[in-house]
Amino acid sequence: MNAPIPSSGKKRVIIIGGGFAGLQLARKLDDQDLQVVLLDKNNYHQFQPLFYQVATAGLEPSTISFPFRKVFQKHKNVFIRLTEARSINLPGKYVSTGIGEIPYDFLVISVGVDTNFFGNKQIQEKAMPMKSVSEALALRNYLIENYEKALSIQDPDEKQKLMNIVVVGGGPTGVEVSGTLAEMKKFILPKDYPELDFSSMKIHLLEGSPRLLNGMSDQASDKAKHYLGKLGVTVCLGTIVKDYDGETVTLASGTPLQSKTLVWAAGVTGNKIDGLPPELQVKGNRIRVDAFNSIPGYENVFALGDIAYMEENAYPKGHPQVAQVAIQQAKNLAENLKRKLQNKPMKPFAYKDLGSMATIGRNQAVVDLPFIKFQGFFAWIVWMFVHLMAILGVKNKIFAFINWAWSYFSHDQSLRLIIKTRKDS
Repeated sequence: MNAPIPSSGKKRVIIIGGGFAGLQLARKLDDQDLQVVLLDKNNYHQFQPLFYQVATAGLEPSTISFPFRKVFQKHKNVFIRLTEARSINLPGKYVSTGIGEIPYDFLVISVGVDTNFFGNKQIQEKAMPMKSVSEALALRNYLIENYEKALSIQDPDEKQKLMNIVVVGGGPTGVEVSGTLAEMKKFILPKDYPELDFSSMKIHLLEGSPRLLNGMSDQASDKAKHYLGKLGVTVCLGTIVKDYDGETVTLASGTPLQSKTLVWAAGVTGNKIDGLPPELQVKGNRIRVDAFNSIPGYENVFALGDIAYMEENAYPKGHPQVAQVAIQQAKNLAENLKRKLQNKPMKPFAYKDLGSMATIGRNQAVVDLPFIKFQGFFAWIVWMFVHLMAILGVKNKIFAFINWAWSYFSHDQSLRLIIKTRKDS
């Protein structure tokens, strides 16, 4: 049965996923002679770089989320459907969804990625991931609940397990959440829980490779490690997590770490969608595409963003899975679809690296730009400005700025609420 989407007489573009790539593409295509259908499981766009701030009570979920329908209120050619794309029928040129089958003229897959547990089912069940607003909120609830429980625990070992935190993954997410947790340990948690001794609380950051921030410069990596050390975070490089039972983190070396909180930020894997030939998928469930983001053998089917695997001379192992790649690919594809409608040749995609950055607590950040690399207070100001400007919605920008300013001057956060759904309670 076909989904109830009005026929406009225009060629239809289906975009699966409203992340950075999908949202950017839909916005760019609105003025073209096309009908755009955006499919997503959520009715909002999520600003992924700030998930960790929701998890550590720095920002409310609504500050980094923006409703699709608000974005496209004045876009008459964009149709939004809240549903899951179950499979793709490439020969029949339609997508099977929870609301029925939707035919397409052009299909764009931008389903993004999810947490990669590397096949360890027990870690998957016990660890706390942070790849969505809901997961970030669940982590916030869990962290606060643990300290509430610690007040009533008499056994010192059990109390220590509730207070300790282990973060796995030394990329930007792992580094940023570790730094924020260390600042909470120093400035906030002792005020909230004066009965607990936070001098004994341990925060471990575990990274399997020999350095932090693998996508950034050596200067950024070294400085990040230095900043985390100053904050009291124990950084363990070349360290692999073998197992976790909910109380003990077992390392490949056999060393145990006692903690009831394991934050997993160690890797990503592409979200799968049925109907794609297996030979099109590469390591990490990414989809192989050509220089135009087109899937080989299907000139009207494209993949964008984290899910797309494209080799360039400068990136022989594919582009980094970051927002800028997704946004630039979406802009290029929007132009190419316009050219395609005009029977003009398409332009190949070439990634322009605009730089990368990470923050490690108050006044401390690392920034790598193509022409300069710097760290410290100015880097922290640049990080804040860039992320503030990237948040959707003027109101959200204002709320984020107010929360950051309040936290900076008061050494406090006002969002430490345990918010549960009825199913959680």
